[in-house]
Amino acid sequence: MWIKFAGVTLGAVVAISCAHVAADEGSDFNVKVLAAVRTMPAGGGYDGSDATKNLLPGACSLTDQGLRVDARQAKPSFCSGATYLVLLKALGHGSEALLPVVDHQDGHGVFGRWNANGPGSAKLVADLRAGRNFTSWDEARPGDFLKIWWTDRIGGRERGHLVVYLGHDAESLRFWSSNQPGGYGTKSVPRSDCRRVLFTRITRPDQFAAAGRLPAVDPWLARMLRDDFTWEEVVAKCDVAE
Repeated sequence: MWIKFAGVTLGAVVAISCAHVAADEGSDFNVKVLAAVRTMPAGGGYDGSDATKNLLPGACSLTDQGLRVDARQAKPSFCSGATYLVLLKALGHGSEALLPVVDHQDGHGVFGRWNANGPGSAKLVADLRAGRNFTSWDEARPGDFLKIWWTDRIGGRERGHLVVYLGHDAESLRFWSSNQPGGYGTKSVPRSDCRRVLFTRITRPDQFAAAGRLPAVDPWLARMLRDDFTWEEVVAKCDVAE
């Protein structure tokens, strides 16, 4: 089992993760995710409003050098927006299909999938065949993306959080995201607060080149905004290993 992290610096997490690149398929992308986190600004406040979501298009663009991300333009921030900017930074290159647009709707396009309630990021990665989704704490690696549910509800009435996993011990979970109330930064919570967790590890980032060929809308994820869903549906739709 890999070392678990409680109270270590993000830099140490990156160093330890780099040492394990050869040991785990996809760890090289995890290292890129952690490196992207290190470049993100701190603070800025948390706000989940549509106005805040509409700051994202101004924070990322497609240039001759690849994907440009300036998260300082997306303050205040929210969890799925913050983790999506980290994803774009880690990818480095991609098509216009990856860019958020003003009034981006849940379940629509690439960011709309990532931003959806429930397992939005996990469903996107499953559909692109870009990685794997799992629930085992023992398999978790720093740089995995992680959806946390604070209650049993999935979908329209859920309370959840999308983060970059940094580590855990027997009692606590450490992660990076946009967190209430401060915004961008790291946070630790008791593991007992996590009613359900779903880890997503990107092992085939090249598969994001096909993102523009996805159907314009994922109706299942679009319905997450208003309907309730079961964990069994999530497992089936997202190819979750339990």
